[in-house]
Amino acid sequence: MIVTKLYHTLATVMLTMALSTLGTLAASAQNDVKEKDSFRAYLINNLYEVYLRINLYDQNVEVPGQSLYGQLPGYLGKQRNAFCWVIVSCNVKNEREAELQLINDFGSEDLTATLTRENDTLYTLRQGAGSTLKVPHNGKWRKLPKSLHFVRKK
Repeated sequence: MIVTKLYHTLATVMLTMALSTLGTLAASAQNDVKEKDSFRAYLINNLYEVYLRINLYDQNVEVPGQSLYGQLPGYLGKQRNAFCWVIVSCNVKNEREAELQLINDFGSEDLTATLTRENDTLYTLRQGAGSTLKVPHNGKWRKLPKSLHFVRKK
């Protein structure tokens, strides 16, 4: 009888430890996925009707209709327009910040920018040195603010 109770208690303790370890591993795996996906996303700014399609890790994003560029870290596009700013190089500093080098699709302007993940859904693009981001809007060029917020969609 004592052996049976001891066996039952030992089995319960081992099961509890196994479940606890499994839960910790699952939580750790979720954090790793989140960190690895920080800069693999579709980000949108509805106010200025622009978006970022990025994969700064694999750098395998293609600009629709502009296969001449090949695979890239990503691009900033304009809704209902083919114009874009191409991300030609990037440096992921950590899971919250990346440095970007962009050129417009004419190749006539370039700039540096920092993309920061504020939380799981909010990102901020801050323009640095170089040209000012401009996109076509109602037949004219529209300058984008130096600091632009984006919401993660995918």
